Amino acid sequence: MAIAGTTEQAFESAEAQAKALAAAVADKIRAGVAERGEASLVVTGGSTPGPLYDVLCKAELPWDRVRLTLSDERWVAPDDPESNERLVRTRLLQGPAAAARLVGLKTPDASPQAALAAVAAAVAALPRPFAAVVLGMGEDGHVASLFPGDAAPEALDASGASLVAAARSPTGVPRLSLTMTALTDAEAVYLLVRGEAKRALLKDVAAGLRPHLPVSALLRQARSPVATYWAP
Repeated sequence: MAIAGTTEQAFESAEAQAKALAAAVADKIRAGVAERGEASLVVTGGSTPGPLYDVLCKAELPWDRVRLTLSDERWVAPDDPESNERLVRTRLLQGPAAAARLVGLKTPDASPQAALAAVAAAVAALPRPFAAVVLGMGEDGHVASLFPGDAAPEALDASGASLVAAARSPTGVPRLSLTMTALTDAEAVYLLVRGEAKRALLKDVAAGLRPHLPVSALLRQARSPVATYWAP
């Protein structure tokens, strides 16, 4: 059973999942540009969204009126293999989509904490509400870089004032993340999920069994509708 305000779609393959989500995101971008003259898109890193970006980058959209940013970033150089920005540049900002402008989260500052003010200002300057926000989810229930046990309560509060927060992964890697306030300032939020373990976790969340998880905070907020796209 889905949580109120959320929808769920299941697909037989990652390819079908990617095509369906690319179409949905493209529609949101078109609507945003038609309504406001430009549109912003928040995208995620990790291994799951690559096929989506391979499809979306080919869409015939007014890409020169689209601005992209990231849901979160590891505090590594933008050309590092672990960088989310690198993934987006190599998989999404290709073909027609190369005309879009990317606002990265990594700065020359030594730490995410030192960069908070500058990154918050850059995010605040983007057209909002975001046309769409695409997120992944870890098997521990984290979204963006909001990790169970690490994320401050204000970072998980969709009614808060902060747009960005410093974070640290369970492996100790410093990160910077958009907060729940920023992630849900959107016309639509899409949760891109693969695998049976993650599907089982989402069922637990829907049943109210894992209320402490960041993904539970995402699905239970009332600011923006969330659509889950799942594939094996």
